[in-house]
Amino acid sequence: MEALLSSSSCTSLFKPKLISPLIPPKLNLKSFNFKTKFPLTNNSVAKFTPPKVANSPSSTTVSGEAVPVQMKAWVYDDYGDVSVLRFDESVTVPEIKEDQVLVKVAAAALNPVDFKRRLGKFKATDSPLPTVPGYDVAGTVVKVGSQVKSLKEGDEVYGDVSEKALDGPKQYGSLAEYVAVEEKLLALKPKNLDFAQAAGLPLAIETANEGLERAGFGPGKSILVLGGAGGVGSLVIQLAKHVFGASRVAATASTGKLELLKSLGADLAIDYTKENFEELPEKFDVVYDAVGQCEKAVKAIKEGGSVVALTGAVTPPGFRFVVTSDGSALTKLNPFLESGKVKPVIDPKGPFTFSQVVEAFSYLETGRARGKVVVSPIP
Repeated sequence: MEALLSSSSCTSLFKPKLISPLIPPKLNLKSFNFKTKFPLTNNSVAKFTPPKVANSPSSTTVSGEAVPVQMKAWVYDDYGDVSVLRFDESVTVPEIKEDQVLVKVAAAALNPVDFKRRLGKFKATDSPLPTVPGYDVAGTVVKVGSQVKSLKEGDEVYGDVSEKALDGPKQYGSLAEYVAVEEKLLALKPKNLDFAQAAGLPLAIETANEGLERAGFGPGKSILVLGGAGGVGSLVIQLAKHVFGASRVAATASTGKLELLKSLGADLAIDYTKENFEELPEKFDVVYDAVGQCEKAVKAIKEGGSVVALTGAVTPPGFRFVVTSDGSALTKLNPFLESGKVKPVIDPKGPFTFSQVVEAFSYLETGRARGKVVVSPIP
């Protein structure tokens, strides 16, 4: 990693040029009234326009923070294993569209879709290379598009930056200093969570929530969660119990993670290394399969039950879906997060620093993580 960060492309830190507000050289700054000389429109954007830098976005100062022309980011130029990842200090800061905001990234998180995408499993519908990976983000809004209605500069937000995870996901994701995101994909960060905790939620909690909704899950129903200690599974347990009103929650994990399942609200913790869940006499209204065992999962449902399958082959009546990112879903769940009824689960090996992204990917790909693999702080 040190060799990667000290390569010829990373020998010197980028020092962005700030646009001078054209103050006369001998002006007394203490007595100078900026509000009079440069009045603000809607309390956010100054009336003067900084000069453009040729062939690149302009440097601007928004909400007191300088937004540079270039940024640090992790990039891959071709599909492959973790060796294709490289650290780049000269990635162009993305321009925002009318319905987008620019987020100064404080933390990001990794999901299985991140490494599957990097391996090229979705190349037919992927965005063009090179790619800055990362779906989950938490950070601060530093610039807003002209059509943005609810968010403003200075807001602390979190969300999944790509509306569709597999169909044209963003070419420039969250493993960078800045990311451009549609307003509709973001929500205000829960006040009781720090950026690292918030970054570990969006894709996983939206997937957990949408799967339960699609399965018609509700009060009085029972559920079995396969992979209950993972990023999605840990949130399915909590949402089923505390949001959807489950009558009974069971979940599977390895021996060392059974207490975690119970702490999240599981009534029955099943050690999959010792028991075959499909052979248990108890059956469930819904099985939420986050590990790819749908063929076995259909044997654990009641008559008329359903299986939510996130990965692997699907056996009827199981079904698969790909989550649609939606900031309104996060807003709906914020009260449960702020009350502490639903909590993010961050793997104890993290957060990984921004220089440890390769290690973070490698660890995620072992399949042994508890909860989410988070990268923070950024940069």
